Amino acid sequence: MGKGVAITGMGIISAIGNNVAENYLSLTTNKIGISEISQIDTIHKNDIMVGEIDDTNPILEKKLGIQENEWSRTVLIGTIAAQEALANSGISDVNEARTGFISGTTVGGMDKSEQYFYEYGDRPEVRQHITGLHAGDSTNKIAKHLGLEKSFVTTISTACSSAANAIMLGARMIKSGQLDRVIVGGTDSLSKFTINGFKTLMILSDTYSTPFDDNRKGLNLGEAAAYLVLESDSMVEKNNKKVLGYVKGYGNANDAFHQTASSENGDGAVLAMKKALQVAGMKPEDIDYVNAHGTATPNNDLSEGRALIRVFDNKVPEFSSTKAFTGHTLAAAGGVEAVYSVLALQNNLIFPNLNFKTSMKEFDLNPITVAKKKELRTVLSNSFGFGGNCSTLIFSKEA
Repeated sequence: MGKGVAITGMGIISAIGNNVAENYLSLTTNKIGISEISQIDTIHKNDIMVGEIDDTNPILEKKLGIQENEWSRTVLIGTIAAQEALANSGISDVNEARTGFISGTTVGGMDKSEQYFYEYGDRPEVRQHITGLHAGDSTNKIAKHLGLEKSFVTTISTACSSAANAIMLGARMIKSGQLDRVIVGGTDSLSKFTINGFKTLMILSDTYSTPFDDNRKGLNLGEAAAYLVLESDSMVEKNNKKVLGYVKGYGNANDAFHQTASSENGDGAVLAMKKALQVAGMKPEDIDYVNAHGTATPNNDLSEGRALIRVFDNKVPEFSSTKAFTGHTLAAAGGVEAVYSVLALQNNLIFPNLNFKTSMKEFDLNPITVAKKKELRTVLSNSFGFGGNCSTLIFSKEA
Protein backbone atom coordinates (compact mmCIF):
# COMPACT_ATOMS: atom_id res chain seq x y z
CA MET A 1 0.00 0.00 0.00
CA GLY A 2 1.43 3.32 -1.03
CA LYS A 3 1.12 6.47 1.06
CA GLY A 4 -0.72 8.30 -1.70
CA VAL A 5 -1.97 8.32 -5.25
CA ALA A 6 -0.02 11.01 -7.07
CA ILE A 7 -1.27 12.96 -10.08
CA THR A 8 1.69 13.46 -12.40
CA GLY A 9 0.01 14.49 -15.65
CA MET A 10 -3.17 16.06 -17.02
CA GLY A 11 -4.70 16.47 -20.46
CA ILE A 12 -7.95 18.06 -21.60
CA ILE A 13 -9.83 19.32 -24.63
CA SER A 14 -13.13 21.13 -24.17
CA ALA A 15 -15.22 23.98 -25.49
CA ILE A 16 -12.92 26.45 -23.72
CA GLY A 17 -9.57 25.13 -24.88
CA ASN A 18 -7.58 22.45 -26.68
CA ASN A 19 -5.22 21.78 -23.77
CA VAL A 20 -4.74 22.42 -20.06
CA ALA A 21 -3.17 25.85 -20.52
CA GLU A 22 -5.98 27.10 -22.76
CA ASN A 23 -8.62 25.80 -20.35
CA TYR A 24 -6.96 27.57 -17.42
CA LEU A 25 -6.73 30.82 -19.34
CA SER A 26 -10.44 30.63 -20.18
CA LEU A 27 -11.37 29.91 -16.56
CA THR A 28 -9.41 32.94 -15.38
CA THR A 29 -10.72 35.33 -18.05
CA ASN A 30 -14.37 34.23 -18.04
CA LYS A 31 -14.15 32.99 -21.62
CA ILE A 32 -17.10 30.67 -22.08
CA GLY A 33 -17.50 27.96 -24.70
CA ILE A 34 -21.28 28.03 -24.96
CA SER A 35 -22.81 28.84 -28.35
CA GLU A 36 -25.44 27.77 -30.82
CA ILE A 37 -24.92 24.38 -32.49
CA SER A 38 -22.65 24.58 -35.54
CA GLN A 39 -21.26 21.08 -36.20
CA ILE A 40 -24.38 18.90 -35.96
CA ASP A 41 -27.28 19.09 -38.39
CA THR A 42 -30.19 18.86 -35.97
CA ILE A 43 -33.71 20.27 -35.94
CA HIS A 44 -32.90 21.63 -32.49
CA LYS A 45 -29.95 23.78 -33.60
CA ASN A 46 -31.89 27.01 -33.00
CA ASP A 47 -33.54 25.82 -29.79
CA ILE A 48 -30.61 25.18 -27.47
CA MET A 49 -27.03 26.22 -26.73
CA VAL A 50 -24.13 23.80 -26.31
CA GLY A 51 -20.44 23.64 -25.50
CA GLU A 52 -18.78 22.51 -28.76
CA ILE A 53 -15.08 21.92 -29.29
CA ASP A 54 -13.99 24.28 -32.05
CA ASP A 55 -11.93 21.80 -34.07
CA THR A 56 -13.82 19.81 -36.68
CA ASN A 57 -13.16 16.10 -37.17
CA PRO A 58 -10.84 16.67 -40.17
CA ILE A 59 -8.72 19.05 -38.08
CA LEU A 60 -8.53 16.55 -35.21
CA GLU A 61 -7.67 13.75 -37.65
CA LYS A 62 -4.86 15.83 -39.11
CA LYS A 63 -3.46 16.60 -35.66
CA LEU A 64 -3.39 12.89 -34.82
CA GLY A 65 -2.28 11.65 -38.23
CA ILE A 66 -5.40 9.51 -38.48
CA GLN A 67 -7.01 8.43 -41.73
CA GLU A 68 -10.11 10.41 -42.65
CA ASN A 69 -13.38 9.11 -41.22
CA GLU A 70 -11.68 6.23 -39.40
CA TRP A 71 -12.65 7.16 -35.84
CA SER A 72 -15.62 8.63 -34.05
CA ARG A 73 -15.28 12.08 -32.54
CA THR A 74 -15.32 10.53 -29.06
CA VAL A 75 -12.11 8.64 -29.91
CA LEU A 76 -10.49 11.66 -31.55
CA ILE A 77 -10.92 14.03 -28.62
CA GLY A 78 -10.13 11.27 -26.12
CA THR A 79 -6.83 10.55 -27.82
CA ILE A 80 -5.90 14.24 -27.89
CA ALA A 81 -6.46 14.56 -24.14
CA ALA A 82 -4.78 11.26 -23.22
CA GLN A 83 -1.70 12.11 -25.27
CA GLU A 84 -1.39 15.47 -23.52
CA ALA A 85 -1.67 13.79 -20.11
CA LEU A 86 1.16 11.39 -20.94
CA ALA A 87 3.34 14.17 -22.33
CA ASN A 88 2.63 16.34 -19.29
CA SER A 89 3.76 13.45 -17.09
CA GLY A 90 6.97 13.05 -19.08
CA ILE A 91 6.16 9.47 -20.07
CA SER A 92 7.75 8.29 -23.29
CA ASP A 93 7.45 4.54 -22.77
CA VAL A 94 3.97 3.61 -21.57
CA ASN A 95 4.99 -0.01 -21.06
CA GLU A 96 7.99 0.53 -18.79
CA ALA A 97 5.76 -0.15 -15.77
CA ARG A 98 2.42 -1.81 -15.03
CA THR A 99 0.24 0.79 -16.70
CA GLY A 100 -3.53 0.79 -17.09
CA PHE A 101 -6.09 2.81 -18.99
CA ILE A 102 -9.57 3.36 -17.53
CA SER A 103 -11.92 5.52 -19.57
CA GLY A 104 -15.49 6.64 -19.07
CA THR A 105 -17.99 7.35 -21.83
CA THR A 106 -21.75 7.33 -22.34
CA VAL A 107 -22.35 7.69 -26.07
CA GLY A 108 -19.21 5.98 -27.38
CA GLY A 109 -19.22 6.12 -31.17
CA MET A 110 -22.83 7.22 -31.46
CA ASP A 111 -21.96 10.28 -33.56
CA LYS A 112 -20.80 8.02 -36.40
CA SER A 113 -23.31 5.22 -35.83
CA GLU A 114 -26.26 7.55 -36.25
CA GLN A 115 -24.67 9.03 -39.36
CA TYR A 116 -24.30 5.69 -41.15
CA PHE A 117 -27.04 3.58 -39.60
CA TYR A 118 -29.25 3.48 -42.70
CA GLU A 119 -26.28 2.68 -44.95
CA TYR A 120 -25.20 -0.39 -43.01
CA GLY A 121 -26.58 -2.87 -45.57
CA ASP A 122 -25.30 -1.17 -48.71
CA ARG A 123 -21.89 0.16 -47.67
CA PRO A 124 -19.59 -2.39 -46.01
CA GLU A 125 -16.87 0.25 -45.70
CA VAL A 126 -18.87 2.18 -43.09
CA ARG A 127 -19.97 -0.79 -40.99
CA GLN A 128 -17.10 -0.16 -38.60
CA HIS A 129 -19.04 2.87 -37.39
CA ILE A 130 -21.99 0.70 -36.46
CA THR A 131 -19.92 -1.94 -34.69
CA GLY A 132 -17.97 0.92 -33.09
CA LEU A 133 -21.03 2.17 -31.26
CA HIS A 134 -20.39 0.45 -27.94
CA ALA A 135 -18.60 2.25 -25.13
CA GLY A 136 -15.63 -0.11 -25.01
CA ASP A 137 -14.73 0.51 -28.64
CA SER A 138 -13.58 4.06 -27.98
CA THR A 139 -11.49 2.96 -25.01
CA ASN A 140 -9.80 0.18 -26.98
CA LYS A 141 -8.95 2.47 -29.89
CA ILE A 142 -7.42 5.11 -27.63
CA ALA A 143 -5.46 2.47 -25.72
CA LYS A 144 -4.15 0.94 -28.93
CA HIS A 145 -3.05 4.33 -30.23
CA LEU A 146 -1.19 4.92 -26.96
CA GLY A 147 0.44 1.49 -27.19
CA LEU A 148 -1.49 0.03 -24.25
CA GLU A 149 -3.53 -2.71 -25.91
CA LYS A 150 -1.77 -5.43 -23.90
CA SER A 151 -2.20 -3.61 -20.60
CA PHE A 152 -5.12 -3.41 -18.19
CA VAL A 153 -7.78 -1.56 -20.20
CA THR A 154 -11.39 -1.13 -19.19
CA THR A 155 -14.40 1.15 -19.68
CA ILE A 156 -16.79 2.64 -17.15
CA SER A 157 -20.22 3.87 -18.20
CA THR A 158 -22.14 5.17 -15.21
CA ALA A 159 -23.68 8.17 -16.96
CA CYS A 160 -22.31 11.52 -15.76
CA SER A 161 -20.18 10.01 -13.00
CA SER A 162 -18.25 7.79 -15.44
CA ALA A 163 -14.93 9.65 -15.45
CA ALA A 164 -15.07 10.20 -11.69
CA ASN A 165 -15.54 6.47 -11.20
CA ALA A 166 -12.66 5.80 -13.62
CA ILE A 167 -10.44 7.98 -11.43
CA MET A 168 -11.67 6.21 -8.31
CA LEU A 169 -11.02 2.74 -9.74
CA GLY A 170 -7.57 3.78 -10.92
CA ALA A 171 -6.69 5.17 -7.49
CA ARG A 172 -7.87 1.99 -5.80
CA MET A 173 -5.82 -0.19 -8.14
CA ILE A 174 -2.68 1.80 -7.38
CA LYS A 175 -3.30 1.76 -3.62
CA SER A 176 -3.86 -2.00 -3.73
CA GLY A 177 -0.64 -2.56 -5.67
CA GLN A 178 -2.28 -3.91 -8.84
CA LEU A 179 -0.93 -1.11 -11.05
CA ASP A 180 2.03 1.24 -10.87
CA ARG A 181 0.52 3.86 -13.16
CA VAL A 182 -2.87 4.44 -14.75
CA ILE A 183 -4.41 6.93 -17.17
CA VAL A 184 -7.93 7.76 -15.98
CA GLY A 185 -10.74 10.03 -17.13
CA GLY A 186 -13.37 10.12 -19.82
CA THR A 187 -14.50 11.29 -23.24
CA ASP A 188 -17.86 12.12 -24.80
CA SER A 189 -18.77 13.92 -28.01
CA LEU A 190 -22.04 15.57 -28.91
CA SER A 191 -24.49 13.63 -31.04
CA LYS A 192 -28.08 13.87 -32.23
CA PHE A 193 -28.90 10.99 -29.91
CA THR A 194 -27.71 12.95 -26.88
CA ILE A 195 -29.44 16.14 -27.91
CA ASN A 196 -32.73 14.39 -28.66
CA GLY A 197 -32.62 12.42 -25.43
CA PHE A 198 -32.06 15.42 -23.20
CA LYS A 199 -34.56 17.44 -25.20
CA THR A 200 -37.15 14.75 -24.44
CA LEU A 201 -36.36 15.07 -20.73
CA MET A 202 -37.05 18.81 -21.03
CA ILE A 203 -33.95 19.82 -19.07
CA LEU A 204 -32.03 21.73 -21.77
CA SER A 205 -31.69 25.50 -21.63
CA ASP A 206 -32.25 27.74 -24.64
CA THR A 207 -29.78 30.23 -23.18
CA TYR A 208 -26.66 30.21 -20.99
CA SER A 209 -27.01 27.89 -18.00
CA THR A 210 -27.22 29.42 -14.53
CA PRO A 211 -26.07 26.90 -11.89
CA PHE A 212 -27.67 27.29 -8.46
CA ASP A 213 -29.76 30.27 -9.57
CA ASP A 214 -33.40 30.33 -8.52
CA ASN A 215 -34.39 31.05 -12.12
CA ARG A 216 -32.31 28.29 -13.69
CA LYS A 217 -33.86 26.78 -16.83
CA GLY A 218 -31.71 23.73 -17.44
CA LEU A 219 -28.32 22.61 -18.67
CA ASN A 220 -26.17 23.23 -21.73
CA LEU A 221 -24.82 19.99 -23.18
CA GLY A 222 -21.11 19.93 -23.90
CA GLU A 223 -18.39 17.69 -25.32
CA ALA A 224 -14.94 17.12 -23.90
CA ALA A 225 -12.25 14.65 -22.96
CA ALA A 226 -9.98 14.83 -19.93
CA TYR A 227 -7.50 12.44 -18.32
CA LEU A 228 -5.15 12.30 -15.35
CA VAL A 229 -2.03 10.18 -14.99
CA LEU A 230 -1.98 8.57 -11.55
CA GLU A 231 1.18 7.00 -10.17
CA SER A 232 2.24 5.20 -7.03
CA ASP A 233 4.58 6.87 -4.59
CA SER A 234 7.30 4.36 -5.51
CA MET A 235 7.06 5.38 -9.18
CA VAL A 236 7.24 9.05 -8.21
CA GLU A 237 10.32 8.42 -6.09
CA LYS A 238 11.97 6.18 -8.67
CA ASN A 239 11.60 8.70 -11.50
CA ASN A 240 11.82 11.86 -9.38
CA LYS A 241 8.46 12.95 -10.78
CA LYS A 242 6.82 16.32 -10.23
CA VAL A 243 3.53 15.82 -8.41
CA LEU A 244 0.59 18.04 -9.38
CA GLY A 245 -1.63 16.85 -6.54
CA TYR A 246 -3.05 13.73 -4.98
CA VAL A 247 -6.27 11.74 -5.18
CA LYS A 248 -6.92 11.72 -1.46
CA GLY A 249 -10.46 10.41 -1.15
CA TYR A 250 -13.26 8.89 -3.17
CA GLY A 251 -16.71 7.49 -2.69
CA ASN A 252 -19.72 6.46 -4.68
CA ALA A 253 -23.26 5.44 -3.85
CA ASN A 254 -26.55 4.93 -5.61
CA ASP A 255 -29.42 7.27 -4.92
CA ALA A 256 -31.88 4.47 -5.83
CA PHE A 257 -34.59 7.08 -6.34
CA HIS A 258 -35.32 7.60 -10.05
CA GLN A 259 -33.72 6.76 -13.39
CA THR A 260 -33.05 10.39 -14.34
CA ALA A 261 -33.54 12.40 -11.14
CA SER A 262 -31.81 12.70 -7.79
CA SER A 263 -33.72 12.42 -4.55
CA GLU A 264 -35.01 15.72 -3.20
CA ASN A 265 -32.68 15.55 -0.20
CA GLY A 266 -29.62 14.26 -2.08
CA ASP A 267 -29.34 10.94 -0.25
CA GLY A 268 -26.89 9.41 -2.73
CA ALA A 269 -24.77 12.55 -2.84
CA VAL A 270 -24.58 12.61 0.96
CA LEU A 271 -23.40 9.00 1.06
CA ALA A 272 -20.79 9.60 -1.66
CA MET A 273 -19.36 12.70 0.03
CA LYS A 274 -19.25 11.06 3.45
CA LYS A 275 -17.50 8.01 2.01
CA ALA A 276 -14.91 10.18 0.24
CA LEU A 277 -14.20 12.03 3.48
CA GLN A 278 -13.86 8.72 5.31
CA VAL A 279 -11.40 7.33 2.74
CA ALA A 280 -9.40 10.58 2.89
CA GLY A 281 -9.36 10.50 6.70
CA MET A 282 -10.82 13.98 6.74
CA LYS A 283 -13.57 15.88 8.47
CA PRO A 284 -16.00 18.17 6.59
CA GLU A 285 -14.20 21.25 7.91
CA ASP A 286 -11.00 20.07 6.15
CA ILE A 287 -12.48 20.84 2.71
CA ASP A 288 -11.48 24.25 1.35
CA TYR A 289 -13.48 24.35 -1.89
CA VAL A 290 -16.22 22.31 -3.54
CA ASN A 291 -16.34 21.98 -7.32
CA ALA A 292 -20.04 21.21 -7.47
CA HIS A 293 -21.81 19.06 -10.04
CA GLY A 294 -24.08 22.08 -10.55
CA THR A 295 -25.88 21.25 -13.80
CA ALA A 296 -28.38 24.13 -13.52
CA THR A 297 -31.36 21.80 -13.70
CA PRO A 298 -34.12 22.38 -11.15
CA ASN A 299 -33.68 18.91 -9.66
CA ASN A 300 -29.89 18.65 -9.47
CA ASP A 301 -29.11 22.00 -7.88
CA LEU A 302 -31.82 21.60 -5.26
CA SER A 303 -30.72 18.05 -4.45
CA GLU A 304 -27.00 18.86 -4.38
CA GLY A 305 -27.53 22.00 -2.32
CA ARG A 306 -29.45 20.09 0.32
CA ALA A 307 -26.79 17.36 0.29
CA LEU A 308 -24.04 19.91 0.89
CA ILE A 309 -25.95 21.37 3.82
CA ARG A 310 -26.41 17.91 5.32
CA VAL A 311 -22.76 16.89 4.95
CA PHE A 312 -21.25 20.18 6.08
CA ASP A 313 -23.84 20.87 8.78
CA ASN A 314 -24.83 24.29 7.41
CA LYS A 315 -21.15 25.32 7.18
CA VAL A 316 -20.79 24.69 3.45
CA PRO A 317 -17.33 25.58 2.07
CA GLU A 318 -17.00 28.04 -0.76
CA PHE A 319 -18.27 26.33 -3.89
CA SER A 320 -18.93 26.84 -7.58
CA SER A 321 -19.96 24.95 -10.69
CA THR A 322 -17.74 25.33 -13.75
CA LYS A 323 -20.33 23.89 -16.16
CA ALA A 324 -21.42 27.37 -17.28
CA PHE A 325 -18.01 27.51 -19.03
CA THR A 326 -18.00 24.13 -20.77
CA GLY A 327 -21.53 22.82 -20.70
CA HIS A 328 -22.31 19.50 -19.07
CA THR A 329 -19.88 17.10 -20.71
CA LEU A 330 -21.65 13.96 -19.43
CA ALA A 331 -19.23 11.03 -18.96
CA ALA A 332 -16.23 13.35 -19.28
CA ALA A 333 -17.46 15.78 -16.60
CA GLY A 334 -15.67 14.09 -13.70
CA GLY A 335 -12.40 14.18 -15.66
CA VAL A 336 -12.84 17.78 -16.76
CA GLU A 337 -13.58 18.91 -13.22
CA ALA A 338 -10.74 16.81 -11.82
CA VAL A 339 -8.37 18.81 -14.03
CA TYR A 340 -10.03 22.04 -12.86
CA SER A 341 -9.77 20.93 -9.23
CA VAL A 342 -6.04 20.32 -9.57
CA LEU A 343 -5.62 23.66 -11.33
CA ALA A 344 -7.46 25.30 -8.44
CA LEU A 345 -5.06 23.67 -5.97
CA GLN A 346 -1.97 24.58 -7.98
CA ASN A 347 -2.99 28.22 -8.32
CA ASN A 348 -4.86 28.72 -5.04
CA LEU A 349 -7.81 29.95 -7.03
CA ILE A 350 -11.55 29.28 -6.86
CA PHE A 351 -13.12 29.47 -10.30
CA PRO A 352 -16.36 31.44 -10.68
CA ASN A 353 -19.91 30.13 -10.96
CA LEU A 354 -20.98 32.21 -13.96
CA ASN A 355 -24.44 33.70 -14.56
CA PHE A 356 -25.62 33.42 -10.95
CA LYS A 357 -27.93 36.25 -9.89
CA THR A 358 -30.71 35.08 -7.57
CA SER A 359 -30.41 32.84 -4.53
CA MET A 360 -32.57 29.74 -4.49
CA LYS A 361 -35.59 30.16 -2.24
CA GLU A 362 -35.16 26.72 -0.66
CA PHE A 363 -31.90 27.58 1.16
CA ASP A 364 -29.31 30.28 1.67
CA LEU A 365 -26.44 29.02 -0.47
CA ASN A 366 -24.58 31.34 -2.83
CA PRO A 367 -21.72 30.13 -5.04
CA ILE A 368 -18.54 32.09 -5.70
CA THR A 369 -19.29 34.26 -8.73
CA VAL A 370 -15.92 35.96 -9.26
CA ALA A 371 -12.55 34.20 -9.37
CA LYS A 372 -11.17 34.25 -5.83
CA LYS A 373 -7.63 33.75 -4.56
CA LYS A 374 -7.51 31.51 -1.51
CA GLU A 375 -4.97 29.16 0.00
CA LEU A 376 -6.32 25.75 -0.96
CA ARG A 377 -5.19 22.44 0.51
CA THR A 378 -8.17 20.31 -0.50
CA VAL A 379 -10.87 20.34 -3.17
CA LEU A 380 -13.95 18.13 -3.19
CA SER A 381 -15.49 17.45 -6.60
CA ASN A 382 -18.96 15.98 -7.16
CA SER A 383 -20.23 14.05 -10.19
CA PHE A 384 -23.77 12.72 -10.21
CA GLY A 385 -25.32 10.67 -13.00
CA PHE A 386 -28.54 9.14 -14.25
CA GLY A 387 -29.50 5.88 -12.65
CA GLY A 388 -28.66 7.36 -9.24
CA ASN A 389 -24.88 7.10 -9.81
CA CYS A 390 -23.32 9.52 -7.32
CA SER A 391 -19.54 9.92 -6.99
CA THR A 392 -17.25 12.24 -5.06
CA LEU A 393 -13.50 12.77 -5.34
CA ILE A 394 -11.21 14.66 -2.98
CA PHE A 395 -7.97 16.15 -4.29
CA SER A 396 -5.20 17.50 -2.09
CA LYS A 397 -1.77 19.06 -2.23
CA GLU A 398 -0.32 16.50 0.15
CA ALA A 399 -0.45 12.70 0.19
